[in-house]
Amino acid sequence: MLILRVQSPEGTKRVEISPDANLRSLYETVFAAFELTNYDFSLFKERGYKQELTSSRSQKLTDCQLKHGDMVFMKILSENFASSSSKDTPGSSGSFNNSFSVTRSSSTNTVNSDASVKVNGSVKEDDVDLQLYKIDGWIQRSRDTKLCRHNSNGCCVHCSPLEPWNENYLKEHKIKHLSFHSYIRKLTSGADRGKFVALEDINCRIKAGCRDHPPWPKGICSKCQPLALTLNRQIYRHVDNVIGHQRMGFLYGTYEVHADVPLGIRARVAAIYEPPQESNRDSIRLLDDDYRTDVDEIAAALGLRKVGWIFTDLLSENVAAGTVKHVRGIDTHFLTAHECILAGHFQNEHPNACKHATNGTFGSKFVTVCVTGDEKKQVHMEGYAVSAQCMALVRDNCLIPTKDAPELGYIKESTDKEFVPDVYYKVKFEVGL
Repeated sequence: MLILRVQSPEGTKRVEISPDANLRSLYETVFAAFELTNYDFSLFKERGYKQELTSSRSQKLTDCQLKHGDMVFMKILSENFASSSSKDTPGSSGSFNNSFSVTRSSSTNTVNSDASVKVNGSVKEDDVDLQLYKIDGWIQRSRDTKLCRHNSNGCCVHCSPLEPWNENYLKEHKIKHLSFHSYIRKLTSGADRGKFVALEDINCRIKAGCRDHPPWPKGICSKCQPLALTLNRQIYRHVDNVIGHQRMGFLYGTYEVHADVPLGIRARVAAIYEPPQESNRDSIRLLDDDYRTDVDEIAAALGLRKVGWIFTDLLSENVAAGTVKHVRGIDTHFLTAHECILAGHFQNEHPNACKHATNGTFGSKFVTVCVTGDEKKQVHMEGYAVSAQCMALVRDNCLIPTKDAPELGYIKESTDKEFVPDVYYKVKFEVGL
């Protein structure tokens, strides 16, 4: 047998151990010799806590060159560390009591096997959840003229209401997942009315505070080890639909130097604000915004300003593949006339300050971003800005959209009440004409 001396803040003790024992056995022997309550300690071969002796079943004492009479040094890893002897001996040493007299506390959630699981009434759930709790959820069916043999006041298996988790109904209506509240109703629909149902999150971490072995990575057991996780398809979902309407919002951010373009400017977006609007699958109509000034003031306090606007033009092509239709391009249009007019309106509201302009402003840094499908039928964003000429036409009410060709705009004709100048179009081809 080997006799090793173990020096700790509590003092030095001798332990006897077999020369063929492994380091795990050494930790267990020290644990018993000092009458410790947990394994929050490490052993080192040299003073100053050098050459740690890591708990291992494969490494033996002889592999670490430990000999009869050698000194091993114990280092405490946690402040909440105590031995049973220190708790039974109050006032042995002032410094030791200050450092190691705190008893390790562990919080464990225990539920009696014969006790029912109580609903946590202190949780404040969303309003939509509270509304769904008040709905019975049964799927009502009308009388089947072919199968039902009773009068209009009767009911049978062919017309009786169905549970909200009925598999045939979900398959017939191509509903892939149960709603979360249907899942809850299914769990609580048995004879015990969900008396023992408790939803618990999956834990993938080691439980702290296990006293049967040194802490990880020096030891682990079935009590603190997380269970193996088998991935499978979740049968329920918390949200069943997202409104597929087109949306529009204002971009808030800052302007900065763009190094990729000589003397260029980049608009860096930090936030998007959605103003009040009515939208559907094909159009957006802006409503009066009572908070517009407040939003601008809050953004200014954060060092942000309105730098542009963004809108969506997404039409689903294949829901399963997640693709969208490619409707904008060189063969159709990049922006419709209506969108160009709206962009010009916004740019006129946010003119660009310029010291070289006669009136102090010229053009606009306000940008337009369109979220649409690209050539690969993936969601894509494109940035635009209309010219100063378009801004002038919009400002002076000369440009209007067409009814049947969204890609074309129309210049109004002069009337007795309003004069509209002639507008020409000039382009220079690559051949120089």
